[in-house]
Amino acid sequence: MTTLIQDYGADLLRAIGLHTVYVLVSVVIGFAAGLVFGILLSRIPRWLSGIIIPILSIFQTIPGLVFIGVLFIWWGNIYPTVIVALSVYAMFPVLKNTYTGILEVGPQYIEAAKGCGMSRFQTLVRVELPLAMPVIIAGLRMAAIYTVSWAVLASMIGLGGLGDFVYRGTSSNNNTLILLGAIPAALLAIVFGAVIDLLQKKVTPRGLRKEAGK
Repeated sequence: MTTLIQDYGADLLRAIGLHTVYVLVSVVIGFAAGLVFGILLSRIPRWLSGIIIPILSIFQTIPGLVFIGVLFIWWGNIYPTVIVALSVYAMFPVLKNTYTGILEVGPQYIEAAKGCGMSRFQTLVRVELPLAMPVIIAGLRMAAIYTVSWAVLASMIGLGGLGDFVYRGTSSNNNTLILLGAIPAALLAIVFGAVIDLLQKKVTPRGLRKEAGK
């Protein structure tokens, strides 16, 4: 154990730090984009959103390695290549959950807001988004956990992260190196998931929490 720390400790800490930065930045960008696009999709006719959502789902099935490889060809091995690729993939769960969450808000709440004289924007901000927030945060949780694993691909274009240990281990048949990359990545996913679970409880309206507890 001491030998491992001496040999790989500094590199591992740098890899964990870089991996965490990739995830945080990409998830924040993906969350913001997914929230905006999800709101916009909820405002267009259902038949049109019914066409757009499946198209986005098809795009989401493109392997991350292929997408990041295409961006690498265009931009080279610069950090925005990784951030853009991860942000796009992180956006999809948030977008879908935002769209679904807003559409699931009961019409009685919308009518009550109109009865109080709220504008469409006020209804969105004060009624629809708060009620949809548990579903939206569930999408954020999914995006964060997925992004932890997708960020491993950064090492494929020479931009570090925990993937360095995984790929060095697989290329040299060194299980120790693989575990040095895989275990911290798994722990990061657990930590991000736990933090977002706490956030979900905080942002869930008290009335919905009581209903869920029944």
